[in-house]
Amino acid sequence: MDHIWHPYTRFSSLAVAPLPSINRGEGIYLFDENGKKYIDAISSWWSNTLGHGNTRLVEAIRDQAGRLQHSILGNLSNPWAEELARAICDRMPDARRHAMFASDGSCAVDAALKMAIQYHHNRGLKGKTRFLTLEEDYHGDTIGAVSVGYVDGFHRPFEFLKNSSFTVPLPDYETGDGVEPTRRMLKEHAHEIAAVIVEPLCQGAAGMRMYEPRYLRDLEGLCREHDVLLIIDEIAMGFGRTGRYWAFEHAEVDPDIVCIGKGITGGYLPLSAAVCKDYIYETFSDEAGDDRTFYHGHTFGGNPIAAACALEALKIYDEMDIAGRAERLGKLMETELRMIEGESGVRDVRTLGLIGVIELEPVPDTASRAAVIRDGLRENGVLLRPLGNVFYLMPPLIISGQELAELCGMLVGMIRKYL
Repeated sequence: MDHIWHPYTRFSSLAVAPLPSINRGEGIYLFDENGKKYIDAISSWWSNTLGHGNTRLVEAIRDQAGRLQHSILGNLSNPWAEELARAICDRMPDARRHAMFASDGSCAVDAALKMAIQYHHNRGLKGKTRFLTLEEDYHGDTIGAVSVGYVDGFHRPFEFLKNSSFTVPLPDYETGDGVEPTRRMLKEHAHEIAAVIVEPLCQGAAGMRMYEPRYLRDLEGLCREHDVLLIIDEIAMGFGRTGRYWAFEHAEVDPDIVCIGKGITGGYLPLSAAVCKDYIYETFSDEAGDDRTFYHGHTFGGNPIAAACALEALKIYDEMDIAGRAERLGKLMETELRMIEGESGVRDVRTLGLIGVIELEPVPDTASRAAVIRDGLRENGVLLRPLGNVFYLMPPLIISGQELAELCGMLVGMIRKYL
């Protein structure tokens, strides 16, 4: 056995067969040590938006590595982090913002949560220290992130962390339970809630559960009414994945804090950020004599190599009209996946941009069936990770229409084999 503790991996699966060892990537494909080719159907955990081996990103990394490898942002700066912060803020509805860089999504969420609490503290409102989120939202695996994003299948030993937040069910406007549970919760507890934090439109780890954009519009209004910040976690959904540059653009809202990561570097290097509006940032000033410094930071936040890579990725996104591309390809994906809709054993087929989901009806041994389908796809050159009964595709955004149709066909075919 090797010395790696594989994340999200059952020990029993390691005993069955050795895991593929990936040693090369090209476009939408990964290659193992034996030269076998696999479609990276989940973009290497939803991050590899521009495919593997992109020469422009590789060259940006190589060039920057020869100039400056790292320099802290505490009382120092570097031009690549400065330019990236400006570029990110310019892509928000209102550019009057500041970016706090981190190195992964969970840490960006932690920063956003602490910003929200200290913002109210700076204003003399010390009781607003809790959060409101949707049931089964996922925001990462640090202690802070789990406290606002508890998923039972992942976090059961840490259930006690839920005490720091309130939860409301996924909005369902068809049954009349759209925003009303959220309205009631905020009306009762706004005096102790610092912020609402949500995954926009799609709860990833919970099984790609989707909801209407109108909820974000309603939520924004309630947050304004009750002096509560709105934090949108775009780490998985941002950078074009949903058919808009940011998923919250579907709802035409303007969040107070936006958490970004994964696709910011095209998935090539760890980098993330919590991007807050300036009216929040300005409360941390010590001009009045009080020390309101945000004593929070990350060793590699704003790393020059990662920042240079991100800057090049943003240029490519613009040139490709990445959100428009995802929207167009998403329509093709929907057509291909809906071919299995209505068949016995299929509970639901749904899509959002370049996210495609086939959800199956549960069976007594769901885990075994999912593993068989997953392994069958792997044998046929497709790498994906089902979430229980949910089989989903989130391929690199550079995938061609022909490749996407073939991928969808392989997924539909393998599921039909085991229904």
